[in-house]
Amino acid sequence: MARKKKVNDYGTGIPYHEVEALARVLLPEIQAFFESEEGQREYAEWKRQQAVSKGEQE
Repeated sequence: MARKKKVNDYGTGIPYHEVEALARVLLPEIQAFFESEEGQREYAEWKRQQAVSKGEQE
């Protein structure tokens, strides 16, 4: 008899099918945001902040 492989939920206790359903709802919204003008601006600002903080750490 084959053993059923346990799916790693990373300690959340959330069933895989629920995480997948949430991802199906959120992913299109996230993609639309980053394709928008506002999303592109915010991403550019985030990248700038990351470069500044990386420069401070070195």
